[in-house]
Amino acid sequence: MKASDLFVKCLEEEGVEYIFGVPGEENADFMISLEASKHIKFILTRHEQGAAFMAEVYGRLTGNPAGCLGTLGPGATNLITGVADSNMDRAPMLVLTGQGASTRLHKESHQVMDVVAMFRPVTKWAHTVLHPDSIPEMTRKAVRLARTEKPGACHIELPEDIAKMQTTAEPLRPLRFRRAVADDKIIDLAFAQIRKAKRPIIIAGNGCIRKRASKQLRLFCEKTGIGVISTFMAKGSVDMDADYCLYTIGLQAKDVVACALDSADLVITLGYDMVEYHPYLWNKTKDKNIIHADFLPAEIDEHYHPETEVVGDLAHTLWAFNERLNKVDAVQFNTSQQAATRRDMQAEFEIHKDDDTEGLIRPQKVLWDARQVMGADDILLSDVGAHKMWIARHYQCHSPNTCLIPNGFCSMGFALPGSIAASIVFPERQILAICGDAGFLMNVQEMETAKRLNANIVVMVWEDKSYGLIAWKQTNEFGHHTDLSFDNPDWMQLASAFGWNGHAVANSRDLVDCLENAFREAGPSLIVVPIDYRENMLLTKRLGDIACPI
Repeated sequence: MKASDLFVKCLEEEGVEYIFGVPGEENADFMISLEASKHIKFILTRHEQGAAFMAEVYGRLTGNPAGCLGTLGPGATNLITGVADSNMDRAPMLVLTGQGASTRLHKESHQVMDVVAMFRPVTKWAHTVLHPDSIPEMTRKAVRLARTEKPGACHIELPEDIAKMQTTAEPLRPLRFRRAVADDKIIDLAFAQIRKAKRPIIIAGNGCIRKRASKQLRLFCEKTGIGVISTFMAKGSVDMDADYCLYTIGLQAKDVVACALDSADLVITLGYDMVEYHPYLWNKTKDKNIIHADFLPAEIDEHYHPETEVVGDLAHTLWAFNERLNKVDAVQFNTSQQAATRRDMQAEFEIHKDDDTEGLIRPQKVLWDARQVMGADDILLSDVGAHKMWIARHYQCHSPNTCLIPNGFCSMGFALPGSIAASIVFPERQILAICGDAGFLMNVQEMETAKRLNANIVVMVWEDKSYGLIAWKQTNEFGHHTDLSFDNPDWMQLASAFGWNGHAVANSRDLVDCLENAFREAGPSLIVVPIDYRENMLLTKRLGDIACPI
């Protein structure tokens, strides 16, 4: 068969269901081979970056890689932002790019650049197919590495002349393996530290949203009462209604949740990535007693020097803790600080829930209403901007992977294409993307993709006509901000032009009805909210004045 046929058969053998992308001349053979596949669906997008974000969200929601595809040169460079976002946010992904003929890669040639070298810093592995017989091994390696903890992106480049070559090679059958687990002696040591502690606390990171890890974490907390603080990407690892849920941490300024962390005599980090929330923000004096439990050893950092490292499958580590708990007398800890923290954060969430304002609407009110409308398993996707900080703080979750926030690489433009992928994975769920007016327009072309696919998504744009997060940060540091303002399109005309339903919210009391109506509509819907970002600096002032509850 042709090498391109073999490549598709290898991807089918791996269980790949979707490839998102924009093809070019150099992957024409691959596309013709893909067209014949009965198992893989190709989703044509309007920009390669949108394709990469779609593949990322598919990977985050399923744990299995999808493909994102671009041609050589500019097609590949357009992919790279979404690929980096997926890799740093630990989502499995396959990056598939075409390339000029191998006979011209050694010299100056039209559109040719070293794509593999470009992708190496933002993937777990990247390589060119140099011979068609290598395709089965390369595909198996790429998928295995993409899925292996911690998951990420892997890149395969297929030159156009090699795609046409004949081969007698056959796909390799995937063989799964169980993850390595921590040594019993280390688990015993960590468990002894936990029992000895008086005020332990858990920081749950991205690794805790794996289904098995979340299940075991909840059992552990129900047995011990130890409070859980989630990073942005760990939302839903424990239920927001559980007494031990202490909500989210990650703002640069000190928040109420940090008070529980300050008072802890043992910090248990589970699946924690410091790329999300650096330990110098919660261990400034470098004296915290830390247990690190994760799939990989701890990153070396002067503010993160764990006493004990429990390295291995995280779900197994938590299961082992639970097994040990079953064999000892009930453990008791001082959770008074945790209870006060939870009480005070709940009060924060409710401050503006009954707002009745015309014109500008506060972020807190929008998110309160969104939470009332969204079911426990519905999915909210956040773009990047000032709204992300409010979502991280005020939108809490019942289940893992029901609030997707890009927080490792933090790329704007994520939420609109990501919501399309979420609707493909879970067509029965309500899917809400919240974007700033800046981030939304970065991938606005995917409105056409959403309409073409008739995706049942609602995209809410918070309009302030400014790069709001940058303005917030500059004002914090310098007392003012540079010119960060811009104009926007007529949103309702934009929605109409793309065939979307469109809604403009004029006052806060209409927001719930507007959201519910949008979710009832067939196809994609746009909601535009005039946001009151005066709340940004008011929050900064309040955080600066925080006195920890006792």
